[in-house]
Amino acid sequence: MKTFAGIEKKYCTLENAAILLQSIPYDGTSTWGKGADRAFPAFLEALENMELYDIETNSEVYKKGIHILPEIRENSSPEAMVKEVFKAAKQNLKLNKFCTYFGGEHSVSIGVIRAFKEEYDKLSILQLDAHADLRKEYGGTPFNHACALHEASQSCNLIQVGIRSMDSSEMKYLNKDKCYFAHNIHGHTEWMEDSISKMTENVYLTIDLDVLDPSIMPSTGTPEPGGMDWYTLLKYLRKVFRTKNVVGFDIVELAPQEGQKAPDFLTAKLYYKLLSYKFEKNEK
Repeated sequence: MKTFAGIEKKYCTLENAAILLQSIPYDGTSTWGKGADRAFPAFLEALENMELYDIETNSEVYKKGIHILPEIRENSSPEAMVKEVFKAAKQNLKLNKFCTYFGGEHSVSIGVIRAFKEEYDKLSILQLDAHADLRKEYGGTPFNHACALHEASQSCNLIQVGIRSMDSSEMKYLNKDKCYFAHNIHGHTEWMEDSISKMTENVYLTIDLDVLDPSIMPSTGTPEPGGMDWYTLLKYLRKVFRTKNVVGFDIVELAPQEGQKAPDFLTAKLYYKLLSYKFEKNEK
């Protein structure tokens, strides 16, 4: 059994854990920077070197219990991967625990979101991303990383934040009232409350790490300039968790680079922050 951040095994068992973490190391459709399939070991290593007391929330959320599930290793085709992820996510939801996922490229989110959509009526999807990911098909498949949120745009209440790159063909699927482009939100804060007001009670969060500026997150497949900074991202996420019921989340597109530990550590810290925000109400 893998342990989370080197914590005591009693906090890592399935029986004792309130939180599930599953790796989906799929990188079959990425078109430029590769390596997202190697992200999980780098993430785990960074976790083991991170302090587990969170100053901001005055909590040690690991004591809620974090169980690492077996990886989903299906990589024969994008279609097969999405099918297997959907099946696993459905099974995980039956366990009545807080389910989290770690990519892999962004196409891994398709199957997870499908499962959550079946579980929760009127589900909102909050996408933090540099790219719109709304193509109906790309590279001969609708299960490409460039199509990661197309299905959700048709079946869920999709809120997009940080977008700063897209193809003109995606415009017909874009809801401009619920898309907060990076150049419009930079240096402002009113967009935070506005975007939250458009969410339903239950929210699934999908974070592509390229939403962050490449000055602090260079280890992604396509590091787009003009991204969010660390504290703006955290301020927004804490507002979301305090206002809405975040039912699960995924973090995708970390592509570790040799000699660059900081992006791996940032990812580990972000994951732990999300858990701290989720369980903050229970810690008070």
